[in-house]
Amino acid sequence: MTTGRTIDHESPTTVRHSLSKVPEVTLHFWIVKVLTTGMGETASDFLAHRLGPLPAVGLAGVALAASLTLQLLARQYLAWVYWTAIVLVSVFGTMAADVLHVGLGVPYPVSTAFFVAALAAVFGCWYAAERTLSMHSIRTRRRELFYWAAVLATFALGTATGDMTAVTLHLGYLSSGVAFAALIAVPAVGFRLLRWNGIFAFWFAYVVTRPLGASFADWMGVSRARGGLGLGTGPVSLVLLVLIVGLVGRLAATRKDVEPQARHAAGRTR
Repeated sequence: MTTGRTIDHESPTTVRHSLSKVPEVTLHFWIVKVLTTGMGETASDFLAHRLGPLPAVGLAGVALAASLTLQLLARQYLAWVYWTAIVLVSVFGTMAADVLHVGLGVPYPVSTAFFVAALAAVFGCWYAAERTLSMHSIRTRRRELFYWAAVLATFALGTATGDMTAVTLHLGYLSSGVAFAALIAVPAVGFRLLRWNGIFAFWFAYVVTRPLGASFADWMGVSRARGGLGLGTGPVSLVLLVLIVGLVGRLAATRKDVEPQARHAAGRTR
């Protein structure tokens, strides 16, 4: 699902010389996004079992901070920098949701409600400050900070939601994945046929991609006793990483997900 551009309320002096810090919303964007959600789920489980929960969370937190620093320092969207940050947000967001349930004993419905409230608070503050939640307007530091706060909240929410449907509602990982695959069609149909607001449709789909990818990754990685294929979280994470690297490498080379202004500027400097 791609989304049309919306009216932006920034002043011309704010954006005239700045380039977007996020990729264009294309089919490639959604494919890579789903792959990162799956990898974040299985990689989080793999690291937690190999290193222990606290070291794993600490390592993921340091790596995430470093990647977000590089992203914030970049002057425009760079595929490798952006998607590295997304992968690490996925890993850390999974751990954040798991800590509430496994570490603190918070039931999945409660943690899901908590992350819904957290995401709503981020969106509320973002809109109050900027009067837009558009993914096409990430051209200032403040908007970028709001964007990444929303991204982190969506990953944590998606993790809790996926676990709630698979475990609490006893759907299992495969059935949960199928259910979310059907659900993600809702914003696509709404945007294409029912003229839904593009920003709403984007964030609706963005949230759903998390439990979609995570459910199928869990199904492949967990043991047969838990309803999975028993391939192991390590091998599944590795395969997903290879796919992500291949697709991001292609995007970096072709620049198909770079806004037209940036492509034209790059062409003039060659």
